[in-house]
Amino acid sequence: MAKVYAFLADGLEEVELLAVVDVLIRGGQEVLMVSISGDKEVVGSHDIVLQADALFSEVNLKDGDVLFLPGGMPGTKNLGEHEGLANALIQADQENKRIAAICAAPSVLGKLGILEGKTATCYPGYESQLKGANYTRQGVVTDGNVTTARGLGYALDMGLELLCLLTNREHASQIKEAIQYDSNEI
Repeated sequence: MAKVYAFLADGLEEVELLAVVDVLIRGGQEVLMVSISGDKEVVGSHDIVLQADALFSEVNLKDGDVLFLPGGMPGTKNLGEHEGLANALIQADQENKRIAAICAAPSVLGKLGILEGKTATCYPGYESQLKGANYTRQGVVTDGNVTTARGLGYALDMGLELLCLLTNREHASQIKEAIQYDSNEI
């Protein structure tokens, strides 16, 4: 079982977070939702209040297998301005740990140099912030240790892609079938 840290910031896109988290939990992974705001209650971009499992200061990110950033505005901006998270992402990349970001959040990785030489996708309009990346319009793309997704419409695909990478294709296919999702192949 992999340990996934999903980061919450005020203004995040709620469904991008919850769809990925849900698929991973259904797939047997341990997911901890971590607030970077100093409060376990986080208000999403559509005024939905979410409850984090822990505060950033309460977790040891070194034991994580995946660091996941949901998009949304101003959630992405808030994630990008958090120095501790930035340092954790850089360290995870140096250790070749899995990093995932969806929608506008790949821009956080771009600004940190994590996408240098990698193929990545993001929400339209953020392409210029994917510093050093080879941009693609694919819905979900994994290049090395980094998985990016274009936006909310690809949140289930991202969850399934991560589950496939953490376990195997057969297990991810079983979860896809269980949730009655017939869109894209994994």
